[in-house]
Parts: sequence; structure tokens; C-alpha cells
Amino acid sequence: MEVYISNSRGQTVEIGENLGKTLNGGEVVAFRGDLGSGKTCFTSGLAKGLGYKGDVTSPTFALINEYLGGRLPLYHFDMYRISSWDELYSCGFFEYIEEGGVVAAEWSENIESALPDNTIYVEFEKTGENSRKITVFKKGEENS
Repeated sequence: MEVYISNSRGQTVEIGENLGKTLNGGEVVAFRGDLGSGKTCFTSGLAKGLGYKGDVTSPTFALINEYLGGRLPLYHFDMYRISSWDELYSCGFFEYIEEGGVVAAEWSENIESALPDNTIYVEFEKTGENSRKITVFKKGEENS
């Protein structure tokens, strides 16, 4: 388990970038945190760490954004409106996992039972106007 304190958008991007550099493909990165806590900002860094050069935006209305052209593809999901296994299957979540890229899932609490054993969790906690506590851990390490 790793705990980081970010005091700016740039620091949050850097933390995400550093994680992205360690990924080899096939991972699910599951985000937990309130609206505006830094999930999309962190994903921007994650994409950068995977070698993606473009802009990263929230997939709120699209449900999924694909970031291709880096060392590994990044599939960025917003699971806020997902409420059933049928919806999870129909959005292609499981197929994307099998693609060998990296899947980043905002609002992962909504799909907790579907997350694989190798899931990496990233929890965001607002600690001030611009500061965040970011905790990164693997599935099963929550209580370590």
C-alpha cells in the first residue's frame, strides 16, 4: 500500500504517471472517490505514463474513452450509471480487460463484484481545496 499527498493538479498527474510507467497490460485500475476528487486528473497522468500524448477527458457521457498510441492502450470507463451485469457486459468491460491494455474505472464501487483479482485500487480523499490523499493498493491489501 502506498499513500501520497498531492497539493496540486500537477502532483496528482505525476502520481498517476508514475503508476502508469509500472504497468505491463492486463491491469484494472479501480478508482474510488467523490466527484471532483482527482480521478480524471490522475487518469491523465496514467495515460502519460503509458506514453499517450493527447488530452484526457472524463468519460461521463461517453461511458468509455479509448486512449491509443502509447506503449499500451488505456480504456477509461465511467461506471457511475452501471447498475447491472447486463449493462457491464453490453459496454464491453470484460472484452476490454482481455485486450491486454490497461482499464481505468471511475466509480468502481458500482462494479466491485466484477473486478478481477489483480485489480489496483486508487482511493482519493479531499483533504483541502487543492490537496488530496491518494492511496494505491492491490485487491486484498485494504486492511493491511
